[in-house]
Amino acid sequence: MVKRWFSFLHLELGGLHQAALLLGGSALASQLLGLLRDRLLAGQFGAGRELDLYYASFRIPDFIFVAVGSLLAVTVLIPMLIEKQEQRKKEETREFLGGMLSFFLLSMVVVSALVIPLLPWLSRTIAPGFSAGEQAHLVQLTMLLLLSPLLLGLSNLFGAVTQSYRRFVVYAISPLLYNLGIIFGVLQLSPRYGLYGLVYGVLIGALLHLLMQIPVVVRAGVFPRLFCGLRLQELRLVLARSLPRTLALGANQVLLIVLLAVASYMAHGSITIFTFAFNLQSVPMALIGVSYSVAAFPQMAKLFAQGEQAAFMSYTREALRHILFWSIPIATLFVVLRAHIVRVILGSGNFSWDDTRLTAAALAIFAIAVVCQSVVQLLDRAYYATGETRTPVVAKIGSAVIAAGLGLLSPWLIEAWPRALDTFALLLRIPNIVGAEILLLPLVFTLAAALNMGYLWWKFATTLRASLWIDVDRTLRESLLASLVMGLTTYVALTLSAGHFDLSHTLTVFLAALFAGVAGMGAGVLVLVHVKSREFSEIAQATHRRLRRILPMLPGPEDLP
Repeated sequence: MVKRWFSFLHLELGGLHQAALLLGGSALASQLLGLLRDRLLAGQFGAGRELDLYYASFRIPDFIFVAVGSLLAVTVLIPMLIEKQEQRKKEETREFLGGMLSFFLLSMVVVSALVIPLLPWLSRTIAPGFSAGEQAHLVQLTMLLLLSPLLLGLSNLFGAVTQSYRRFVVYAISPLLYNLGIIFGVLQLSPRYGLYGLVYGVLIGALLHLLMQIPVVVRAGVFPRLFCGLRLQELRLVLARSLPRTLALGANQVLLIVLLAVASYMAHGSITIFTFAFNLQSVPMALIGVSYSVAAFPQMAKLFAQGEQAAFMSYTREALRHILFWSIPIATLFVVLRAHIVRVILGSGNFSWDDTRLTAAALAIFAIAVVCQSVVQLLDRAYYATGETRTPVVAKIGSAVIAAGLGLLSPWLIEAWPRALDTFALLLRIPNIVGAEILLLPLVFTLAAALNMGYLWWKFATTLRASLWIDVDRTLRESLLASLVMGLTTYVALTLSAGHFDLSHTLTVFLAALFAGVAGMGAGVLVLVHVKSREFSEIAQATHRRLRRILPMLPGPEDLP
């Protein structure tokens, strides 16, 4: 039994859809665990200052993880590791990893030594609206969480080996363990240690995330030795290729820091509401954008490295078609079912009805960003596969600067045009609710995602001299049409069924949403069948082939002698 489990963990996956489905299933399980985590947090603490402190304490560690960990970007390491694997240079691969490991650990030591004395000042920068006592508490939580970027950075380095060997099963399970560690902290540690128990759970999850990667590296025979094999030429190459991605990710982190700093001046719980809504929109983004992009990247890098640009473009468009095919309808469902989704997932314990309505309104805005972010995930990796790193950086930094500027101006905008905010709140069905100003921040973030996607798409034809629209425009039209029909059908089903469900209980709220969602999806499928959607046909055929392998099938006439 143990041997079978070990073999399953180290199974090598080949095709795009097979890997994407595995990663998508893992992402779904991980996100479900994340939603359970958020429900437990919402029920136990509510949308108040305690969770504001908890979420604010991640900002500096997350920024350090981006600033240091992403200098050894997986998107850069994987092509180099694949090249060494194809040349069967196992010892060289081991030395290469040893050099990267040594650089990462030294960098973390230096950065941590610089950051720790500055934590009191940094905490006032990231949460200027907090009181002096809250600032002191924030410093203590942040100091503990500084272990997180170290553990996750090591896991990121070993994860490059996991992905390059296409051991996606191990890579898929690691996030599950991370969320399980956090849930353990919520259930077992926070009742005794409060917010510190939550932090301990995060660190346990990060450690499990790392430990899951190590057996693959050991079995491959490339486990690195510390301070062995550091080649400055290779390090300079990795840093030169990774720095643009580091700047891009750093720009996104700075944007979040700015937005949450602004939120710290708003009503208590504003940071929590923003974070809960952000986490909810991350579910479809991880299921679609991240899964397809991660699954597609090794093959994109391989095709471009072999000089097969036509095949590279065809493969990129195929992944893009499926990302659009899935993300637009799912975003539509999130908009229509937003209140039901938030009530089912977060509506318990100390999480009030006003908290639910604000989070639902923020989620509706974030839903638009789901499509944009999913496309950006793929286009970023397409550029990195070609070695072109400047364009994603310009897109990220430019859009983040514009959005951060608007975020800083949002208090002035609210004061100058209060009726505009009231009208916006009315459109989202949350009139006269205290704290509605938080909705400007998801709007700013969504604008940044749209600008990022638009710039990358526009530059693609110039940079790679190939259009993304070939075969993709039809998918976009069909997906938009199916989404429109699905959204209208879901809304009508919700309206007609409102009197038949007691919406005071979580189960009946879920059943009402399920009924409306199934009705909407059924209408969407009929549209896709009517327009003869290529993506729907491909998925149906792939599912049919998979079922034929799994289920015993009676012979048909064509199978008889």
